[in-house]
Parts: sequence; C-alpha cells; structure tokens
Amino acid sequence: MAELKYDPVLHNQKAFLEKASKRPGFRKAYNDLEAEYALAHEMLAARMRAGLTQEAVADRMGTTKSAISRLEGAGKHAPSMASLKKYADAVGCTLKIEFISQPVKRRTSAQPRVRTDVSKTSRRST
Repeated sequence: MAELKYDPVLHNQKAFLEKASKRPGFRKAYNDLEAEYALAHEMLAARMRAGLTQEAVADRMGTTKSAISRLEGAGKHAPSMASLKKYADAVGCTLKIEFISQPVKRRTSAQPRVRTDVSKTSRRST
C-alpha cells in the first residue's frame, strides 16, 4: 500500500466568508449548519495533521475517495457513528463527542421590578 502525502491547497477562509456573507440568505444558512461545519473542520484538521489524502484515508477505511469527500462535506451528508469511528481511526485519532451546556439566557422583560428607592417618608403611619 503506497502512502500518499497530503499537499493542501491554500484557501483564505476569512476572505471567502467576507465575500460570501454579502449574498442574501448566506449568513442564516451558514449559521443553521454551524455544527456540520465544525465537524467538517475537525475532520479536515485531523486528516491534515496525519498528512493524508482523501485517497489514503479511503484506503485505510476500505472505501472510496468519493465516500471520504461526502463525509468531509458539511451539510451534504450526515455521517453515521460507525463511519466517524472508522474515519477517526484512519487518521490516527480517537472520536470524542461532547454535550456542552449552554449558558442560560435570562429574560429581563419578564422579571418583576424591585423598587430599591422607597424612602421612609413615603410610608404611612397608623
């Protein structure tokens, strides 16, 4: 089995997002796929750290380059746990999935107002 080395193509993500965010509906669509983009980013970063091509990962997983391309494509395909485990193993990683608590959002408009400026002179004596 011949090991292929990954030779990344330069891509300026910041410039891409600045240009793309000017298109109508882009920001909402991008935000709706945030988790998928984060997963794709992690997969690509792991493959780059391993110095592997999609072909090499496919060979290690016993699948095709096009299947790896689909796995790494955000929003196009929801990979199974089994596929993610095989991918992680192929790039020399351990798969870890976390649920991270979100901060509780407090609604200020629904909270009762508490008066703190009540002076003693406004009280009624009986």
